[in-house]
Amino acid sequence: MLKHRDLSRKIIKAFYEVYNELGSGFLESVYENAFSILLKEYNFKVERQIAIDVFFKGDIVGEFKADLLIESKILVELKSVAFMLPEHEAQIINYLKATDVDVGLLMNFGTQPEFKRFIFDRKRKIRRYP
Repeated sequence: MLKHRDLSRKIIKAFYEVYNELGSGFLESVYENAFSILLKEYNFKVERQIAIDVFFKGDIVGEFKADLLIESKILVELKSVAFMLPEHEAQIINYLKATDVDVGLLMNFGTQPEFKRFIFDRKRKIRRYP
């Protein structure tokens, strides 16, 4: 069984609802705003622009912001590009590596809607320093 399967399905449903109404061509921030509104209507806890610190030997070596965190369980990274690239996939995988979240969704509001679901197994995560 897929981890957080039901929650993932509802988030994907919301993604298509937003896409069907807005279509492609807007900035990512527009989709983030619309997506957040809809997910809150679904009664989900939605956090936006989540700060992610990257550690190396106990020191912060990078700081990033993930677009959305839903129910403290699924990171969502939104794109508005012609098509997703390996760099976009690496971005969400690295966000998962740097957090305690195991499931990520990469969602593209391009000319064709597309999404990819990622799992980063907690057993393989690098331990962060205190």
